[in-house]
Amino acid sequence: MSAEELRSTEGDSGEVWDVIVVGAGPAGASAAHAAAAAGRRVLLLEKAELPRYKTCGGGIIGPSRDALPPGFVLPFKDRIHAVTFSLNGKLTRTRRSKSMLFGLIDRAEFDAALVAEAEKAGATVRTGTAVTRVEQHGPAVPDRRTVAVVLGSGETVLGRAVIGADGSASRIGAHVGVEMDQVDLGLEAEIPVPPTVAEDWKGRVLIDWGPLPGSYGWVFPKGDVLTVGVISAKGDGAATKRYLEDFIARLGLAGFEPSVSSGHLTRCRTPQSPLSRGRVLVAGDAAGLLEPWTREGISFALRSGRLAGEWAVKISEAPDAVDARRQALNYAFAVKAGLGVEMGVGKRMMGVFVSRPGVLHAALIGFGPAWRAFARITRGSTNLADLVRTYPLARKALHALDRRQEQEQGQGRAQA
Repeated sequence: MSAEELRSTEGDSGEVWDVIVVGAGPAGASAAHAAAAAGRRVLLLEKAELPRYKTCGGGIIGPSRDALPPGFVLPFKDRIHAVTFSLNGKLTRTRRSKSMLFGLIDRAEFDAALVAEAEKAGATVRTGTAVTRVEQHGPAVPDRRTVAVVLGSGETVLGRAVIGADGSASRIGAHVGVEMDQVDLGLEAEIPVPPTVAEDWKGRVLIDWGPLPGSYGWVFPKGDVLTVGVISAKGDGAATKRYLEDFIARLGLAGFEPSVSSGHLTRCRTPQSPLSRGRVLVAGDAAGLLEPWTREGISFALRSGRLAGEWAVKISEAPDAVDARRQALNYAFAVKAGLGVEMGVGKRMMGVFVSRPGVLHAALIGFGPAWRAFARITRGSTNLADLVRTYPLARKALHALDRRQEQEQGQGRAQA
């Protein structure tokens, strides 16, 4: 049965949407754009009013750029050509590139622009609309081809397919049964600075490998504001806060009052965690999709969102539960075959970073191939998974570090 035939069974009232997307961040806006561009009736729900602040460094690397809607103009605040690396404030070195490595954006502006693109493609957007739950069975569901989305106001909206893109604490993710593995706490401050300080940072970012296991800090310049943040494993918020305070003081920025101070939890999915349930899909943070080492999530959100929108179109056309499940499994396969492989390599990199941060730092500041690989990843000409797969030296180095980490862990268990 075609999408047009399905809609005709409901009359012309517009009561049943082809695709409902919950959450208007990069994943949700990307999903809504993909489904609307395919000619489907799409409803995009967002609990906040736009634009809204989001704790995020705002780095747009090559994979993010390549996943944007056609013709989208990135609202860059700065273009980065240099990276300063430090190891907990020591062994500092700046590496430079003639061509741009990546760009920096303000998330509030970026997200609002993505939503505007989804609207241009035909999506209907409702902001200030919280979602409490979804139902695929029960009195609110008129037939098995429909999902009920229950709003905080008590209103129920119906769709042939639903995409959860409502963040790392996703209600839709809970419905699907998403399980998280790695949970990290990011703390960030937006610090307005005078022109002389802003000029010193223009075109350059700082990445500091931190004192806590798996932690690092960053400085991202955005005109007259520096985004300064740190991230580490959840569990010792006080230590993470001290790291941020010490980091800011060490940079000589303690005398400037932040305009915003915020925190956010990032969550990585377990490898076997579901990505769908019935006619409901999850994408972006709601699915726990991000790179485990750097915790880069924008490119994962954009790419998974676009995939979710494309497969939700097929689910909306599915005449029965069996076909809907088949399309949902195709979505899961597409995500795991691409983003899942990248996450697997990122997980291995995170293990190495936790046990031997100095090795990675030394490679980036003193080993040309490592720096060139970093630059290629940020520009989007490769990714961690492709790098390990296609470059024997990278593969051998990662295997060697894996073995050393396993040996050290074995020795630790023996001593215990």
